[in-house]
Amino acid sequence: MSIKENIQQFKLSIPGRVTLIAVTKTHPVELIQEAIDAGHTIFGENKVQELVSKYKALPKDLQWHLIGHLQTNKVKEIAPFITLIHSVDSLKLLHEINKQAEKQKRVIGCLLQIFIAKEETKFGLDYPEAEALIRSEAFKSFKNICIKGLMGMASNTENKEQVRMEFRSLKAFFETLKTNVPETENWKPEILSMGMSSDYQIAIEEGSTMIRVGSAIFGSR
Repeated sequence: MSIKENIQQFKLSIPGRVTLIAVTKTHPVELIQEAIDAGHTIFGENKVQELVSKYKALPKDLQWHLIGHLQTNKVKEIAPFITLIHSVDSLKLLHEINKQAEKQKRVIGCLLQIFIAKEETKFGLDYPEAEALIRSEAFKSFKNICIKGLMGMASNTENKEQVRMEFRSLKAFFETLKTNVPETENWKPEILSMGMSSDYQIAIEEGSTMIRVGSAIFGSR
């Protein structure tokens, strides 16, 4: 099937509450343009350098999400245009995003990346760290970021039940945070980013509101 057909099929098959992020990692601008021609405008990238070059090459009315690990020294490169950063995993990184957003006179949306997998390779905060960050005085002082929810990556395993339990655990934590931590200007939890090409269906069943899909749209790299 074509990229256009893949996107149309996704939009028909996922619930209206779920936002589809088309992940363009390593895919050329020509393929992304096919997705744009099919009416899709929300894209995700893993690496800052690739994100910046694609942003420059493509129409400026697109939403760009950074879904990969972000180093503090790279924040300034994406601060002028980024829509949402999915991979915030420290107060230090948030401080830098806030600083660069202030320079751009804008508020940058962020998700806290939560470590839910049974693998050592994945980044993220654990549940107590995430709650402590949101409750901290330092976080409350930030005026140019808004934490809009959480992101998690399940274990890369064939064990679907394990994947389901990891997503279910994150959803439960998300609901607990929403109940226990009152909304503020920079804490407005509405997004739960869970699910990729291999496990998005389970993620949606377990309450995801945003899925990050690459190979199921653009084909394998």
